Amino acid sequence: MPTPPLVAVFTRTTGYRHDSIPGAVAALRALGAAQGLAVTHTEDPATLGRTLRGGCAAVVFASTSGEVLDDAGRRALEQHVRTGGGFLALHSAAVTEPDWPFYAELLGGARFAGHPDVQTATVTVEDRRHPATAHLPERWEWTDEWYDFTANPRASVRVLAGVDERGYRGGSMGADHPLVWCHRVAAGRCFVTALGHEERAYRDPDFRRHLSGALAWTAGPTGR
Repeated sequence: MPTPPLVAVFTRTTGYRHDSIPGAVAALRALGAAQGLAVTHTEDPATLGRTLRGGCAAVVFASTSGEVLDDAGRRALEQHVRTGGGFLALHSAAVTEPDWPFYAELLGGARFAGHPDVQTATVTVEDRRHPATAHLPERWEWTDEWYDFTANPRASVRVLAGVDERGYRGGSMGADHPLVWCHRVAAGRCFVTALGHEERAYRDPDFRRHLSGALAWTAGPTGR
């Protein structure tokens, strides 16, 4: 039998650490298995670098934070994406590698700027042709940590969903506030979702389908 495509899940943190990380890993393992993907998990940058150099369909930075890679790991991640590997940034992956320009490119140029308290708001789904959002209504009530970004990535990415700042307190981006998007970097597929703060999200059917669609698109139909 052919070897299933490999997905590496990376959860190292050197800043804030989310209690939801174990739930995220468990969900990604289950969702990957349902898609015929082999999912491995590490918090060791050297192990991640070896996995990337060995070839994998996609890597998921699941609520990572701070500087999490060494120089060899950065080279391996850049080579992975530029040669066709996928990259999925989940929640506080946007608060990762703050001084590395290529990582900012993976995020579509949007860097984390802050967030108000966790509260319920309305996710506005703009693009329901993508597998990560096809199942969602145009307006989806959800409770999360609503990230603000230093720049709006819309000019260089495909925005899938945002948040309506009129429905919660503390947003700072105005009427156009993207939260979920995807784009290409060289030959690689990059997907960013700022959702996923709470552990219960990873047990929610709608959020799991969102994550499943993101994983399927990022890994690609043949894993490269």
